Amino acid sequence: MKTIAATLAVTFCLPLPALSDPATECGGRSQVEIGACVADTLQRVDASIQIYLNFAMRSAEELDAATGREVTVPALEASQAAWAAYRDAHCAYVGATFGGGSGTGIGINACRIELGRERAADLMRYAR
Repeated sequence: MKTIAATLAVTFCLPLPALSDPATECGGRSQVEIGACVADTLQRVDASIQIYLNFAMRSAEELDAATGREVTVPALEASQAAWAAYRDAHCAYVGATFGGGSGTGIGINACRIELGRERAADLMRYAR
């Protein structure tokens, strides 16, 4: 009974994007079309990350100038490099779970989109 209650709570309390994935957002067309759609989405997400990173960098530069310390910009640069390395390694793992199947590229790109969306939202919290 507790399992059913927990399942219902998760199903009805989480927002719909939390229950979907980028490949599902592209619809139920052919694998080739889904792959192209996911690749296009990834390009848009990567562009968004760059925009938000630029905003955050400007804020970091302003903070360093205001405090007379040069710590925020290097911290942001290190953070971005670490995040990119994590994204690449984690999504390579996700791809490996497909066992070399034809959906591997879609799975890797979907992973990169999910993590990229989270990173963009995180960067925007620090852009002023």
